[in-house]
Amino acid sequence: MGAAVEVQALKKVYVQGLGRREIRALDGVSFRVESGELFGLLGPNGAGKTTAVKILLGLTHPTEGEARLQGLSASDPASRRGVGYLPEGHRFPGYLTARETLRVFGTMSGMSREALARRVPELLARVKLADWADVKVKKFSKGMTQRLGLAAALVHDPDVLLLDEPTDGVDPVGRREIRDLLREEAARGKAILLNSHLLSEIELTCDRVAVLRKGRLAAMGTVEELTAGARPGDLKNAPKGYKLVASGLDEAMIAAVRATGAGAESVNGHIRLSARDLHHLNELVDMVRARGALLVELSPEKNSLEDVFVDLVRAAEPASGPLFSPSRKSDVTA
Repeated sequence: MGAAVEVQALKKVYVQGLGRREIRALDGVSFRVESGELFGLLGPNGAGKTTAVKILLGLTHPTEGEARLQGLSASDPASRRGVGYLPEGHRFPGYLTARETLRVFGTMSGMSREALARRVPELLARVKLADWADVKVKKFSKGMTQRLGLAAALVHDPDVLLLDEPTDGVDPVGRREIRDLLREEAARGKAILLNSHLLSEIELTCDRVAVLRKGRLAAMGTVEELTAGARPGDLKNAPKGYKLVASGLDEAMIAAVRATGAGAESVNGHIRLSARDLHHLNELVDMVRARGALLVELSPEKNSLEDVFVDLVRAAEPASGPLFSPSRKSDVTA
């Protein structure tokens, strides 16, 4: 059995207007999500994220390529029996209570009354809604509605979760609680595909990330790989910038560092170094210590996921394939 979620060379072309103009929502996108993995799908509006999820849910069909869930074609209704879905901006009937809402979703998923009697209280406690179990949903805040939506996606204990903006409208404490819950579910073997505009949440939550741009895969890899400090198109190279904090730093020491061919600038009480390679970096550290400075910190400078995302979205269209892709053999690139 392959990956829990697999998208292979997916293309989706819409034909618009009397002129039959073609719009490529997806143009050869490939990625896979393994069981136990948290995978982030990113991209600006119109990048193709929603189209990819619609294809996985069988709501639309690809023009070319293939999408599979748990080894079954996404066009097969049986593939969705083990899927939990949280759409963006979901709404529940206001006259239902939280408990009743989960019973409805569980019943639609084929759960028995006995199973729901056990599962519903457990889930409400996990999403911190136990005290609101019998309160009508119309009285819920946006954050509470979001928590209930996550519980509804989880009610039948699916193997795959497709989540669209799961922390939207949730306060910082709630966002951390949801991150912890998702990690717990991943640890239990669930494959989780997360779609969010909150890049800081993706950075804190996901194991790997794919960035879509104009229907194509612009980059894919672990968060650590993507934020390692290199620029798009050169992401596979080691970071060249380092933050060095030491006692006794002065202009004479910075000048000595520069004399070796390194870049060095003083920034808020520390030196930002730019070394040719790791050997050069070690020579610089030895030089600083030999001059009587006490090393306090040395760390590679990293971009935030937001920095990487903005650069990738603004970058020129790649000639073929993603600007960055992981080296793992299990990954499929466009």
